[in-house]
Amino acid sequence: MDKIQVLARYMPPEAAPLIGRWIDHFKCDFKISRTRGTKFGDYRAPFDGKGHRISVNYDLNAYAFLVTTVHEFAHLYTWNQHQHKVKPHGTEWKENFKKMMQPFFEKDVFPADIKLAITKYLNNPAASSCSDLNLYRSLRKYDAPKENIITVEKLPMQSLFKMKDGRVFRKDEKLRKRYKCTEVATRRVYLFSPVAEVEVVEQ
Repeated sequence: MDKIQVLARYMPPEAAPLIGRWIDHFKCDFKISRTRGTKFGDYRAPFDGKGHRISVNYDLNAYAFLVTTVHEFAHLYTWNQHQHKVKPHGTEWKENFKKMMQPFFEKDVFPADIKLAITKYLNNPAASSCSDLNLYRSLRKYDAPKENIITVEKLPMQSLFKMKDGRVFRKDEKLRKRYKCTEVATRRVYLFSPVAEVEVVEQ
């Protein structure tokens, strides 16, 4: 199976040929990765004889996979222009992300709500990366349902929830951007993103 056929299994099929051309043009080692709880994708600059490397989590929905792929290619393109002289999600990266997203807007690949969220994200200098919550929530709408899984922001205050590693927390207080939660066993306090996925613990 050639790479365009493989890519078409993970992203909107009409986007796959262009991503395939980018992989060839930039001589990029592109990998479809296992799930990583802390990130959707990753870009590594050339180092120690290795070229550009991009990895994207295999379990993202098609739109999230494509947005993440373009996000990482924008890092690659920015590195080719500036190497380490600019901020990772600074003005230069934003301009490249906007430019590289344009062909997919022209092909009408994205639903209207995701297109709007990407446009708002690109016009908002305060949003530092694809952790932008508005964009993240828009992409999440297209995920397949997950049994017993909920985001922290949707849990009632004082309710208990469990992480994948089995640790149990209580949702205590909303701060400006995150939620203060206490690990039940150790009484340690942790900050959680509103969109962190957790499992409800029945009380």
